[in-house]
Amino acid sequence: MKKFLAILVLFSVVLTFAEWKPAKSITVIVPWSAGGSTDQVTRMITAQMEPLLSRKFIIVNTPGGAGSIGTLNAWQAPHDGYTWTANATLDITKYAVLGYMNVTHRDWTYFLCAEAPNVVVVNPNSPYRTIVDLVNAMKENPEIPLSSAGTGSGGHVALEIFAEYFKVKYKHVPYAGGAPATTAVVTGEVVGNMQFVHEVADMARAGKLRILCTLAAEPINLQGYGEIPSIRQWYPDFPDVRFHFGLIIPKDVSAEVLKTVGEVFEKAANSDAFKEWAIKQGLKPVCYYGEDAENIVEQVARRVTWLLYDRGIATVSPEQFNIPRIGQ
Repeated sequence: MKKFLAILVLFSVVLTFAEWKPAKSITVIVPWSAGGSTDQVTRMITAQMEPLLSRKFIIVNTPGGAGSIGTLNAWQAPHDGYTWTANATLDITKYAVLGYMNVTHRDWTYFLCAEAPNVVVVNPNSPYRTIVDLVNAMKENPEIPLSSAGTGSGGHVALEIFAEYFKVKYKHVPYAGGAPATTAVVTGEVVGNMQFVHEVADMARAGKLRILCTLAAEPINLQGYGEIPSIRQWYPDFPDVRFHFGLIIPKDVSAEVLKTVGEVFEKAANSDAFKEWAIKQGLKPVCYYGEDAENIVEQVARRVTWLLYDRGIATVSPEQFNIPRIGQ
């Protein structure tokens, strides 16, 4: 009997630490358009993970509903480890309070690889050469058109934080992703936006956008463009606006899948190729998963969901999901 129990315990240990070896390609549903912030990060990090897992990643862009359509598709797929999604931390926290999904941020497991600051950009033919120029103009004109990747997206949240701080209004022009929202600034359809730095980096380097500042607490050195000053140079107590990007998997996927993904993700996020790409795009390469990543997302949820609700954008109170305000 003792021998049987010993074998049973050993077998349980082997199962606990078993390595997941995917038998087919892995689909990652990016709930935004191709070329946007999430799409860029997803394609780069999965490219580093492919040789480690010996499987291809199939990236499926499914924009719409501020990212909720693709996210819901990923949730409704079998939770067998073969369908993931990807997003910014602020986006995954908002869908429940917007009434788009009953699934909350606490139902997912996160693998965060990049920290992205928001930046303020305008069309180079606009009269706004500094952030002070734009602020003063918005105080006089509440109809200046500014784009975003959709209601509740990273760029929209940045706009709302900006509007709340300066007590100004603007004309929100939502698009189906960060790429078309940025193209709209280049073509002059809108005056500007406050998207993530890696969405606007190439256009800025080409001289097709003017970056006024970053909304993050520190300046950014964007390769091929130069230093982007922090808004705190002019407004010292402006909130620090930046969020994380990464891969997202349903939390109830088997433990062996999540363990293997974590090990492979850590190697990929710390690879020279990923780090060099991230820094070139103005991002900070990071590697958070497990409890560390969940804590980051929880703090974002407390900040973003209440902002959207207080501003009248979210239709459902965060209280319904037991999300307290920051400081409570």
